[in-house]
Amino acid sequence: MAPRTFVIVGASLAGAKAAEALRGNGFDGRIVLIGDEPEPPYERPPLSKGYLLGKQDRETIFVHPPQWYTDQDIDLRLQTTVTAIDRDRRVVTVSDGKTIGYDKLLLATGAAPRRLPVPGADLDGILYLRRVGDCERIQSTFQTASRIILVGGGWIGLEVAAAARAAGVETTLLEADELPLLRVLGRQIAPVFADLHRDHGVDLRLGAQVTEIVDERGTAAGVQLADGTRIDADAIVVGIGVAPNTQLAAQSGLHVDNGVVVDASLRTSDPHIYAAGDVANARHPMLGKHIRVEHWANALHQPAVAARSMLGEPASYDRVPYFFTDQYDLGMEYAGYAEPGGYDDVVVRGDPAGREFIAFWLADGRVLAGMNVNIWDVNETIQQLVRSGQQIDRARLSDPDVPLGQVPPDVP
Repeated sequence: MAPRTFVIVGASLAGAKAAEALRGNGFDGRIVLIGDEPEPPYERPPLSKGYLLGKQDRETIFVHPPQWYTDQDIDLRLQTTVTAIDRDRRVVTVSDGKTIGYDKLLLATGAAPRRLPVPGADLDGILYLRRVGDCERIQSTFQTASRIILVGGGWIGLEVAAAARAAGVETTLLEADELPLLRVLGRQIAPVFADLHRDHGVDLRLGAQVTEIVDERGTAAGVQLADGTRIDADAIVVGIGVAPNTQLAAQSGLHVDNGVVVDASLRTSDPHIYAAGDVANARHPMLGKHIRVEHWANALHQPAVAARSMLGEPASYDRVPYFFTDQYDLGMEYAGYAEPGGYDDVVVRGDPAGREFIAFWLADGRVLAGMNVNIWDVNETIQQLVRSGQQIDRARLSDPDVPLGQVPPDVP
């Protein structure tokens, strides 16, 4: 009997960790890991944090050293694109026209930056951050530019702004909403990050609508805003979110809705195809609904569940969603899932003005999410509070003198 072939589309963190998990679970068949970048799989957080800041060497960003793929007998195919999936024949077609048969297929195709939909958006001098090459272009820009504009006040925009200020670059950050991170953190907590960046010299413009990129001889030289303001700059970095790379899944007839729809075991509408990472809209057992999470922890941990499912073992992804950020002297971890409008209370313990606090988002007295800012070794306890689903005494939750592990005392 011929050995089974498992194909992984996406030589990303999720793709590499899936290959690792398959071998770790005893799969001795053929593994083909396909990616369109020239580099082997790497982690993305350093691209807006340590590597962008020049604090990490390039080799530290890679998931595994190149020799690992050889040692583990992984058929790693770089600079290769999967162009089609034939679900009936169970084959994928790649960019050179050849086909590869599969017994199981994992989609780890990730996401792509949303493009700025205004005139001039295709000019030279407009940068996006997703890949290591993007990071290195932005690093290079920091060395030559005296003024940059960042469009978008989400996590990526704020982290790039912090890196730009660390490099001594004059930085203007344009956010269309009333506050950066307003949808994520809400009106009570989002001002912490607005104040942080203002305190570090960022020219933060809120309610700013970019209507056009200023063109000077084919190169972006600034932006025009809806109120008529023109802001000049040497380069523009756009960070207005990402969209899941679902084209391949959609073309093959898989169920796609804000990502590739999968169950808790990360299986798609086709029992031979799975999805993990940024592209997966997964049923979350604890939350009782589908969510798509665009953070490192998902790409790191989901593949182990996908691998067990591909091997026919019972598996379910039920980790509490988690992400982190580092900006200037502020470090933060966030655990849980609180949608805009999905909570009715925000409880704070500590000192937001001093940027040393924990914030909790609650609904009906139950903790949906918690964020620890410059307070450490508490995130696991926050996750326990989220997972417990118990109603919490608000006064105890906000009181720094009550140990977090005793709110409530019987958290498992």
